[in-house]
Amino acid sequence: MNAPTFLDVTRRGFLAGSGALVVSFAIPTETFAQEGEVANVPKPVAPKLQGSLADTPSLDAWIRIDADNSITVYTGKAELGQGTKTSLRQIAAEELEVAPAQINLITADTAITPNEGYTAGSQTIQNSGTAIRYAAAQVRQILIAQASGKLGVPAEELKADGGKVIAPNGASVAYGDLVSEQMLHIDADPTTKIKSPDSYRAIGKPFARVDIPGKVTGGEAYVQDMRPEGMVHARVVRPPSYSAKLVDLDESKIKTMPGVIAIVRDGDFLAVVAEQEFQAVKAMRAMTAIAKWQEQAALPDQDQLPAFLEANVTEVGVVTSVGAETAEGVKTLSAQFTRAYQMHASIGPSAAVAVFKDEALTVWTHTQGVYPDRKAIAEMLGMPPEKVRCIHTEGSGCYGHNGADDAAADAALIATALPGRPVRVQWMRDQEHLWEPYGPGMLTRANATLDDKGNIVNWHYDLWSNNHGTRPGSAGSMLAGRLMAKHFPPDPAKLQISPLGNGDRNAIPLYDVPNQRVNWHFVPDMPVRVSALRGLGAYCNVFSIESFMDELAEAAGADRVEFRLRHMKDPRARKVMEVTAEKFGWNNDPLPAGKGRGFAFAKYKNHAAYLAIALEADVDAETGNIRISHVVSAVDCGEAVAPNAIINQTEGGILQSMSWTLYEAVHFNNTRITSPDWSAYPILRFSAVPDSIEVHIVDNPGQPYLGVAEAAQGPTGGAIANALKHATGKRIYDLPYTRERVKATLGA
Repeated sequence: MNAPTFLDVTRRGFLAGSGALVVSFAIPTETFAQEGEVANVPKPVAPKLQGSLADTPSLDAWIRIDADNSITVYTGKAELGQGTKTSLRQIAAEELEVAPAQINLITADTAITPNEGYTAGSQTIQNSGTAIRYAAAQVRQILIAQASGKLGVPAEELKADGGKVIAPNGASVAYGDLVSEQMLHIDADPTTKIKSPDSYRAIGKPFARVDIPGKVTGGEAYVQDMRPEGMVHARVVRPPSYSAKLVDLDESKIKTMPGVIAIVRDGDFLAVVAEQEFQAVKAMRAMTAIAKWQEQAALPDQDQLPAFLEANVTEVGVVTSVGAETAEGVKTLSAQFTRAYQMHASIGPSAAVAVFKDEALTVWTHTQGVYPDRKAIAEMLGMPPEKVRCIHTEGSGCYGHNGADDAAADAALIATALPGRPVRVQWMRDQEHLWEPYGPGMLTRANATLDDKGNIVNWHYDLWSNNHGTRPGSAGSMLAGRLMAKHFPPDPAKLQISPLGNGDRNAIPLYDVPNQRVNWHFVPDMPVRVSALRGLGAYCNVFSIESFMDELAEAAGADRVEFRLRHMKDPRARKVMEVTAEKFGWNNDPLPAGKGRGFAFAKYKNHAAYLAIALEADVDAETGNIRISHVVSAVDCGEAVAPNAIINQTEGGILQSMSWTLYEAVHFNNTRITSPDWSAYPILRFSAVPDSIEVHIVDNPGQPYLGVAEAAQGPTGGAIANALKHATGKRIYDLPYTRERVKATLGA
């Protein structure tokens, strides 16, 4: 990948030029009417623009058609391995009536794509895909209307197909022949009609992923692979612990090492730049040995996480309060659950490339939010945001808020010290493990009452957690910003309860309970660096709720699936549970000793994909090993655009959750993180992958898209917990289910 020279690109400049369909958003004149000018005329409620069109209504922000018949589609979302580059092509191609291969898709780039914030929360298809679909449908209708005049045929008799508009007599005109500069200026119309499912040619059909070939053939697939001409290599030197301060560094020996070009030192930020990569690595190691730091013990006892969380609550937020505070019943149960701090632990350590030229900065980064990243980098360097361009480039092993933004900030800061030369920053394994933001530790408590018929009549749920999102943000959200001499402070944490959820994501059960109380005991500051790990609070909350639902079912003397269905009115939720149970062959037949069945369900964020899962586990009491042998899941994410991608994402979510649930926990002493590598932070290995994983898609053609990528994590953890209890008669309430913890529990 060759890094292009930074251009001060603007939307107007990019779209200028003859032979392009440019359709802009215009505000209707009624908007400017003075009070009384339209007296006594009731104003109808205007329909809302769909998806991300609500924030970026101009059609030319999403689609461009040139005179050569080429079609370019823009998205502010990023490809993270979820298949975005393929599925968004399918959506655009469907409404433009062309083959997906004819679509040129440009992903997140602050110079030319819409600002869609972060690629997170399984919202790419839901928001960006919806915007692209309605924009494409409207552009198709514009092209047909334009062709009607050229061909002298009523628009309703014309059809679009293969990049042409075709009349009944076979006469046609290419899209490119219909476009001209400033041809039309119209609003994005929220009443635009999209195609019906019975006419689909691209949506719901299998297409090869366009991002895969380079990844499996050793091609230039990731930002880690970039090698622009004149590039130099940089390595950062991190402090040994969060609060360490640099007190001494003898740079003289480092400067004379082979290939070393520069040492960049700004406060506690240290980096070395060399002509070749291994020269930079050797210089980094030498600098690490020479640098002297002052440390202090500032971390709590990791074995006392619940006590720490309870002691550091600053306020309590009400997530929901429905019905009465208490309800009469015959049996009340309570339980407490915990989740350890967990890593993203990306297989490919973070990286970025930056070049500073002509007082402008370009950064290639696997951040999940190019616009927020640009804002934070500009603040950190004291530059105007318009002089900073962030271009998303896929990263090897990137999801959630890992080290991507920090690597981008590292590269940006170093690049300003070497104008004109592209700088590549590559983190080392221990740097990724020790310095990435972790998924927050959590404490939850559930309390519920059953009536004499075994129905839940009262539900109280409390969670202790901090904000799960510290993404850029500001300069203080990046390591370089915190370490440099100016020392940008982190953004202050605030309790934020919203429909999307945060630490409280999925804390409200979807089950029908007449009296519910859910409270978030907010902890503003964590002792370790934390941010968004896939699913945010949903993983721990669903694990807790679904574990507790099994306990309630047992207390009610009910089948665990029937008990859930009894408390569920939502027909789509019932459907995925029923399909899962049927495909799994759910029953209550006795199993051999040490073998158990588990079941769990959740609707991600309570407004995204529905997912149920059943699995079988073998538990070895002697070794503490839990082996998941067979998994069946059903998922409803609305209309299924790319079935293979849905299956892939669900399988990946199941495996990731298995890893979290069975292995993963960050360890630390009172001063330092002590999980710098895979031996100290084990993850799921190939040998532990289930013998079979079945994913069944419950398709709903014509229904709105629902995000799917993070739907499996919570239910999988709950199903494993329930299978362990079914196999052994004992429940483990603390994550993860390590061999040591399982052995201790079963031996107690």
